[in-house]
Amino acid sequence: MNTLQNYGWNELHQLNWNEQKHDFKSSNCTAGRVILEHKHMYRVITEHGEWLSVCSGSLLHHALDRRDYPAVGDWVAIEQMPGEERGIIHSILPRTSIFSRKTAGDSMSEQLIAVNVDIVFLVTSMNDDFNIRRLERYLVAAFDSGAVPVIVLTKADLSDTPDDFINQARDIAFGTDVLAVSSKTGAGIDQLTTLLKGGKTAALLGSSGVGKSSLVNAICGDQTMTVQTIREDDAKGRHTTTHRELMPLPAGGVLIDTPGMREFQLWNDSEDIEGSFSDIDALSESCKFNDCSHRSEPGCAISQALSNGSLAEDRFASYLKLQREIAYLDRKTDAQAQSAERKRWKALTKSQRK
Repeated sequence: MNTLQNYGWNELHQLNWNEQKHDFKSSNCTAGRVILEHKHMYRVITEHGEWLSVCSGSLLHHALDRRDYPAVGDWVAIEQMPGEERGIIHSILPRTSIFSRKTAGDSMSEQLIAVNVDIVFLVTSMNDDFNIRRLERYLVAAFDSGAVPVIVLTKADLSDTPDDFINQARDIAFGTDVLAVSSKTGAGIDQLTTLLKGGKTAALLGSSGVGKSSLVNAICGDQTMTVQTIREDDAKGRHTTTHRELMPLPAGGVLIDTPGMREFQLWNDSEDIEGSFSDIDALSESCKFNDCSHRSEPGCAISQALSNGSLAEDRFASYLKLQREIAYLDRKTDAQAQSAERKRWKALTKSQRK
């Protein structure tokens, strides 16, 4: 028999359940966790088994955007269909964290990557695919998600200069743990599993081919995930994982593996990105003027740091680029929200006239 504790159920989720259970549309609801998402359907684990499930009509009716639908990692109130191994999801319990990105392309919509995650393993490999600017993006999103980021550098056994990669990651980490691991030799794997003790949930995030599937196998101690080799011409990996999936670990804890992301655009509703750029934030507080634009003002600490080399120009350029990107998202999403509200009131006015 499955126990929800094996899938991350804890006192906080129990408290949320107790506070909301009187609002559920059905008195026959039980708690479950979404472990796999299909198109319009979900696999949910409960104390009574695993059920292929759909959202109730009421949940669908009140859903306005992506966050109103279940995602892998969600805790839900679910009712079993009589005589079937199937369920109806009536409600989503409050989330403790949300890691998301803007959907690829021109669409201004959010894609949920992982929810209710305690730790985000930001995975990148120690080879030619290593990209410090991409890692900065992951850190910004991780800090904003509410989860604790941990940088995981894979393929340590294949690197001739592992310390170079570790030092580059630490230069932007600022308090974030940086762990070098090898799925082949097992080096560093115990450090990861130790972090998951106590029923913690972690998500593996990274681009294609950085070794996430091999890392899952190393943590689980079996061949849970299919592994593919990297392309020899550019050290980039072939895509293996095609969907988000939640799995309990033999030693305790829960892991969510995600598809590799070739493109990562921020979806950020926070006011700043200083969590990932604390060095630049600290410098700006030393500027002579509070409204310093860090261009040509006298007494600018950032300009001085750029001149003496204590702040790398490409890091500051990355900081400015991410700020512009978030400001653009704020403008677009605000305009989109205003448009949606106008349409909603227009539809409401029409229905009242009828």
